[in-house]
Amino acid sequence: MTLLAVVLGGLLGTGLRLTIDQLVVPDSAFPWATLLINVVGSLVLGFLVARVWPSAPAWLRAGLGAGLLGSFTTFSAVIVALLTLTAAGMAVLAVVYLIASLVLGFAGALLGIRLGVPASVHPPIEADE
Repeated sequence: MTLLAVVLGGLLGTGLRLTIDQLVVPDSAFPWATLLINVVGSLVLGFLVARVWPSAPAWLRAGLGAGLLGSFTTFSAVIVALLTLTAAGMAVLAVVYLIASLVLGFAGALLGIRLGVPASVHPPIEADE
């Protein structure tokens, strides 16, 4: 069951990635599609870890995590983009891309976890009277 979930998730994640790669047409050398995919993937995985993982069966966690989001987001795509930018003489842009990937990916995961935690865990903040 777990292997099937990972395979099906992988098919969906790869298809989504290809679709976004084809829809996001950069007007510069900056790898916008890869950045968008990795930030969105970080956000979704953070949300799932906070909201779904605590009660989900192992096969579902594997299908959504390693399967769907593992094939949707890829570290190798970031590295290829960095090498491509550097080889084209755009080392500064490569550094900007690396920093943006790390900062936005971290922020996306943090936001996803924050959104995924049930409201009952976060009581409203009351103003001092």
